[in-house]
Amino acid sequence: MRQARPYSAMFAGGVSARTGPHALPLARIKKIMKRSAGDSSVVDGGGGARMISGEAPVVFSKACELFIAELTRRAWAATLEGKRRTVHKEDVAAAVQNTDLFDFLVDVVMADGHDDDHTDYK
Repeated sequence: MRQARPYSAMFAGGVSARTGPHALPLARIKKIMKRSAGDSSVVDGGGGARMISGEAPVVFSKACELFIAELTRRAWAATLEGKRRTVHKEDVAAAVQNTDLFDFLVDVVMADGHDDDHTDYK
């Protein structure tokens, strides 16, 4: 049987998912969700999500945290292989290239590798 609020216990200490501390701003996640859902190249028929439940950005926030943590672990391993203590973009690129799970990012890190002089990310 499904629980009414399956993600409410996501955060420790009994803090609910709607009021708990979040590492990423939920308003920004919701804005990205609406913009991405409105992109007709992503969703057939265009349209987009006009309404997003309060719990959906919380789940995305947690997923983003887990994604960042995993990518960071793998980039750190590449950093240690290079006998350094600072993670560089080359370490992140190596983590992406050496992990099948991150194949969807290969084009992003390869495109970034050709443009070394441009560091203004907006």
